[in-house]
Amino acid sequence: MVSIRRFLLSPFFGVTLIVVLVAVYFRSSLKSPQHQYQNRLYSAEELALYNGTDETLPILLGILGSVFDVTKGKSHYGSGGSYNHFAGRDASRAFVSGNFTGDGLTDSLRGLSSSEVKSIVDWRGFYTRTYTPVGKLVGRYYDSQGNPTKHLKGVEAKASRGAQLMEKQKVEEAKQTNCNSRWSQDEGGEVWCDVGVPRLVQRPLEIAITGSMSKRCACFEEHQLDQSGLEVYEGCEPLAKTCKVS
Repeated sequence: MVSIRRFLLSPFFGVTLIVVLVAVYFRSSLKSPQHQYQNRLYSAEELALYNGTDETLPILLGILGSVFDVTKGKSHYGSGGSYNHFAGRDASRAFVSGNFTGDGLTDSLRGLSSSEVKSIVDWRGFYTRTYTPVGKLVGRYYDSQGNPTKHLKGVEAKASRGAQLMEKQKVEEAKQTNCNSRWSQDEGGEVWCDVGVPRLVQRPLEIAITGSMSKRCACFEEHQLDQSGLEVYEGCEPLAKTCKVS
């Protein structure tokens, strides 16, 4: 007991204790390189550093101001990958617009329909489930304290309206039978109806999703063909049950 007491009171013990504490501190702070970029706020300039060009850094992307580590998808998001245009920035709009150049790579959702905004919110949900959230991007959707801005709250509200409208539209569309469809490399595409004839129907603007989803093919019997807004497929006879599509 005396020897132990002498050791505890000796200068050597004090120096040893300090060395151990310093080692523990550095080990805990450096045990994972992720501590440098996780759970933090990013500026647009900082986020741009994580665009996949520097292989010593993780690959990050933003969507609606939420930042995710997509390094495990490096073959897609890394330099030369098909989704690299999303890396190092928040290009929320491009998730539905398909415009991956210039002004298309922006986080502005101005002019998008409720259903398009809902689709972007759904994409954020996909990244939340599939990749690791690492922080927030200061700007349009989060302020300098990391709090949601009025823009983000507006997006959430518009997406909610979009979900309600799309559910209502599903009920309406169920009243009119969808066309059958098929596609092959040799013969191309075609649509047909078991009962009635194919017509293109414009979806309401608030429901329409950019591109092909703005219209749908439905089957109408002859006595229904006087309805407004029904479009005959180009190159197809008005009463044909099958139509070729490009």
